[in-house]
Amino acid sequence: MLNKSLFTPFLLLILSSCFVAKDYQQADAVVDEDYFRTDLLPEDSVTMADYSWREVFTDPQLVGYIEEGLESNIDIRMALQTILGAQSYYKQGKWGQLPTLSGTGKVTHQELSKNSQFGSFFDGGITQYEVSAGFSWEADVWGKIRSQRRAFEASYLQSIAAHQAVKTRLINDIANLYFRLLALDQQLKLTNETISNREQALETTSSLKIAGIVTEVGVKQTEAQLYTAKALKVDLQRDLHLAENTLAILLARSPEDIPRGELDDQHLPEELSIGFPVQLLRNRPDVFAAEYGLINAFEMSNVAKTNLYPSLTISGTAGIQGLELDQLFSLNSVFANVIAGLTQPVLNGRRLKTQFEVALTQQEQAYLSFRKTVLNAEKEVSDAIYTFDSAKEKEGLLKKELDAYLVAIEYSEELLDNGIGNYLEVITARENALNSEIKLINSRYNQMEALTNLYRALGGGWQ
Repeated sequence: MLNKSLFTPFLLLILSSCFVAKDYQQADAVVDEDYFRTDLLPEDSVTMADYSWREVFTDPQLVGYIEEGLESNIDIRMALQTILGAQSYYKQGKWGQLPTLSGTGKVTHQELSKNSQFGSFFDGGITQYEVSAGFSWEADVWGKIRSQRRAFEASYLQSIAAHQAVKTRLINDIANLYFRLLALDQQLKLTNETISNREQALETTSSLKIAGIVTEVGVKQTEAQLYTAKALKVDLQRDLHLAENTLAILLARSPEDIPRGELDDQHLPEELSIGFPVQLLRNRPDVFAAEYGLINAFEMSNVAKTNLYPSLTISGTAGIQGLELDQLFSLNSVFANVIAGLTQPVLNGRRLKTQFEVALTQQEQAYLSFRKTVLNAEKEVSDAIYTFDSAKEKEGLLKKELDAYLVAIEYSEELLDNGIGNYLEVITARENALNSEIKLINSRYNQMEALTNLYRALGGGWQ
């Protein structure tokens, strides 16, 4: 018996080297090295994502809103609960290679037939007392328990990465909504000034009609322009109201007014440092969350495969057992048994093979999801860079357009004052100038939005 006891661990040691489970290896060429379809080639590994969001966003009120959102946002809190659940499974996986232990205390009474073999000896009944402990342990011969532990670990890390992804998205959304409010404020301020000017223009036009310089057509066109500006004001006020409500929800508040600064006081980095594409694998939380999902699926396919192989288990029970309670704790009451078993699945309705095949398809789905997430990350970076460059180029053109319309207004008003101009030219120039100023503000906002989107796309915000 001693020789057999020594041989069993040695046999397990040999079998443990025969792992069926494989180690995860990241696929080659996951990230395209075409530099996000841009001429902005990185000179080193420095990227905007390396900076804390506090260094990128400096407006005190915006900083306060981001801090409040990170603490109170509903999606953030839900993601934290997901982490806690995954953490429990992870702790369970770490205990997977330890044996299970259980304790039992029981009293058994059995009434025997007096005509039975033992009935006459025990006067028709037996009462038995027992206190025992049992254990069971499965040898990780094929790597199943190890794979389960790694799968739980990957799931836990995926939940953390998912929380970080929610965090980066939240910071991006709060910043963009805040900048949107500032842009709408500036447009509304411009519109109010335009309404005031057009009310004065309507009075002037009415006086010019009385003087016979303009006709009723000029008066009505000026009046129509006033109503156009007032209608624009209604649209801007509506957009402001809706944007404030949306930002309030992100802060876990009821809809309310949102205090804020001025658009012209905002300062964001003008230099785009994007680093190398491969850095997305360590900077983008959604990317490494998708990879942890792939690792989890890979390890679960390992588990499904090992289920096709024999399992070696050792179980045992030890304790004290007796017919008399006062003699239960004597040495004569001690009992023990140990069982070692090797189980090989033979026929089970193809269940195990089906599980393995399904696990392989889920692993391929997880890889495709990971690949899609990487492609989407590359697209978002490329989109943000091109949007910023386009908005910056457009801003320069809109400034020239506005300057031209302002000169046109000046000239047309001068011609009208000298009685040789057409008031329709004045009205048209003013309307075009207003539209140019509105578009110029939008262009400024588009640049700020593109920069915040690029910061998030590169993986910034969660550090």
